[in-house]
Amino acid sequence: MLQIPVAPLRDALKLLEAEGIVIIHSRSGIQFVKPGFELTRSTYQFRSILERAATGVYAQTAEEADLAELERRHLAVIEEIERSGLTDQVRADLEQLETLLHHSIIASLNNPLIDSSYKRLHNYVRLIRLDRKVTVPLVLQSLREHMQVILACKARDPEAAAAAMQAHLASALQRGLGLYYGY
Repeated sequence: MLQIPVAPLRDALKLLEAEGIVIIHSRSGIQFVKPGFELTRSTYQFRSILERAATGVYAQTAEEADLAELERRHLAVIEEIERSGLTDQVRADLEQLETLLHHSIIASLNNPLIDSSYKRLHNYVRLIRLDRKVTVPLVLQSLREHMQVILACKARDPEAAAAAMQAHLASALQRGLGLYYGY
């Protein structure tokens, strides 16, 4: 049907099963895991442990030009959302910006073990987000949280940057669980 060799497909599915992304039911099919409370909580807890520490390092070591570019791109996307809403292009820009910020912060630790773990963790985050509501106010809130992190990094204040990241991830956890409060 797909004209794909069976062995690589089987290996890929076993890897996805080992990662907890799918459940393989012998002779009856494959089930994608629907992220629930425990997976969401565990993912954001692990993210918080890694990113809080990494953000403090990033605040001290990031290049000025990189911070300025992150700030510029965030402000441009915020402006575009306020003008045009969540277009397909804006959604693509958001994904790039999210990856750029968080992966740059993790990369500042210069630790291949953490990089590897974070890449797997990022897959869980993407899985959780598939089931998440995306609206203009929620996206703008997240981008403003990013700006707090970026501005604290630009000020070279590792404690404020780490606290801003912790607040962002706590809000992201609430959004991931569908808990929306008046911001």
